[in-house]
Amino acid sequence: MHRTTEQHHPIDRLYRSLDPEDTSTAVSVIVKLRGETCDIDCPHCYEKRKEVPGGARISADQIGQLARLFRGRPLAVELHGGEPLTAGREAIAEVLRELAAQPRVVRVSMQTNAVQLDGHWLDLLDELCPDLQIGVSLDGDAQGNAWRIGYDGKPVYPRVAAALELLAGRGRKVGVITTVTPAVLGRAEQVLDHLAAFEAVNAVSFVPAFDSAIRRSTTVRARRVPVSRLLQLAALAGEGGPAWAIHPDEYAEFVLAATAHWIIAGHFTRIKLEPAVSTIRRLRGLGSAFCHFSDLKCDHVFTLYPDNRFGSCDELPWPQARLTQLDDVTGQDELARLQQGSVLLNQGKALMAKCAGCDYRSTCGGGCIATRWRQNPAADGDAYCDYRMRLVDGIAAFLAQPGNPEGAWCQTLRWHPRTPNSMRDVGAFTARWDDPAAFRAEVRLHASEHGNINTVGLPGVHEADDLDPAHPKWREAIEPRVWPLVDALTVGWGLITYDSCEGHQYDGLDLAPVGLRVGLLPRDRAEYARTAAALCRAATAAAPALPGGIELRVARSELTCETTGAAVPVLDLSLHPDHRQDWDAYFADLGAAARALAVALTAEHPAGTACACPLPVPAAADRAAG
Repeated sequence: MHRTTEQHHPIDRLYRSLDPEDTSTAVSVIVKLRGETCDIDCPHCYEKRKEVPGGARISADQIGQLARLFRGRPLAVELHGGEPLTAGREAIAEVLRELAAQPRVVRVSMQTNAVQLDGHWLDLLDELCPDLQIGVSLDGDAQGNAWRIGYDGKPVYPRVAAALELLAGRGRKVGVITTVTPAVLGRAEQVLDHLAAFEAVNAVSFVPAFDSAIRRSTTVRARRVPVSRLLQLAALAGEGGPAWAIHPDEYAEFVLAATAHWIIAGHFTRIKLEPAVSTIRRLRGLGSAFCHFSDLKCDHVFTLYPDNRFGSCDELPWPQARLTQLDDVTGQDELARLQQGSVLLNQGKALMAKCAGCDYRSTCGGGCIATRWRQNPAADGDAYCDYRMRLVDGIAAFLAQPGNPEGAWCQTLRWHPRTPNSMRDVGAFTARWDDPAAFRAEVRLHASEHGNINTVGLPGVHEADDLDPAHPKWREAIEPRVWPLVDALTVGWGLITYDSCEGHQYDGLDLAPVGLRVGLLPRDRAEYARTAAALCRAATAAAPALPGGIELRVARSELTCETTGAAVPVLDLSLHPDHRQDWDAYFADLGAAARALAVALTAEHPAGTACACPLPVPAAADRAAG
């Protein structure tokens, strides 16, 4: 069997290596039609920072070489730049005809600043590639486009807006890529509304300007320094990095605000929003074509320049990302060997090494290596990972309580899915809980020598019958140390508990210790929102009273109904040893921790949806106005 680094690399499920024998998985090639040549001069452009002179054009022959290199495999081609339209209509027509002649090319797209886009261009595209997917670079409204300028320093927004109107008149639908800079921070709702007002726009992707590591201006080869480069120099003069750069925390807050508005304003009915949609898909256990959330990362994304430089993703630092010259590579086997020997790609995988043990890996997907580098991990530590987790936590809240989007701003509740986590019939269990007169069958309750109560009386994870407070053996079914918490939540809060465990050390057994936990099954989304907020408040109140070394987690998760297959949002409350404490110390202090938590729960009640975490300023103002 053909072997690749995928089979022995610790992040193989997050970063798939190129398998030359794979004929089903597509690769993407970013075709730099004119290299870095562009008709505008945005100071934050990553392509121009490569400082490779443009001017030449990709030819139809080079497109043919690409198709031969990846023969037998689906190929997605993105026409890119610089600005691809600077290649001219004749050159682009030849490229499009060649792409149309290649049966394995499954998708052709173009990313453009749209400054040159006019009726003649659209006539050409309609004739030669009517299915061409067009992406337009537009950073929101006129204010947001402060960094999208011509060489004269003047804004290009009016011309791009006119192009979008022209596209709408032709019935074209386009995606917009919006770079999130300080010019849009705090205005997510207005920016999204502005973009949604363009009839042609059916997708918006917010990408972060994580450029804190950028310290040097782009080289100017002309005698006269254009106004745009003078503006770039001024933007780099501060100590905190470029004036256009933002911090991951700011990006997470912007995306969550945009996602909340996307839902509330109903934009989700016609506009795909990224990274929200990919996060939602991963939370639902579905795949994503977005490489930041997929295992098809840098080894499945290539870039071709007019001078035949051929390498990995164009967002990676060049020339380090260069693998070879297109003329010199003979096949995918050789390409895979070059990737395996690439210092840059191996360093990128090393950046993701900690992802393999992260609880968020199945939803986050590891993110983007190029973005990690631009964020300057040496200076900001885990800021990139923190933003990814914050994004998952917030969007998980939107899914569970869409009518109360403020839950996304809670930083106490985290997304921690339990696997496996299922119940035979969730609907029947809920109905029986609320009907004291319902029939209640005999149950099997046996206790292990380590305190586990289940159907077989053995330590570890085993089947346990589902009981409710009206069952005559309800109290007998709850393990003693967790009983005060279960009683407070069921009697005091009126909630349904679907699971509980007092924590077990398993001395002398080959079983990992488990901590104390209680699982809550809200009856509906409104109860979920109230419960989540109350748990946050209770957790905040209990934290100072907990013994040192024990941490309290409040987690969002899902319970799968084995009868219907549906996943129901649930909330889990648990006590864990922190990084300073071992399990012996944890169990010595667990009784005191459980009592302190029970006191905090007894003092609280699920009323209202305001938790203990502060709202961002715009969201707080909205709540006050409401």
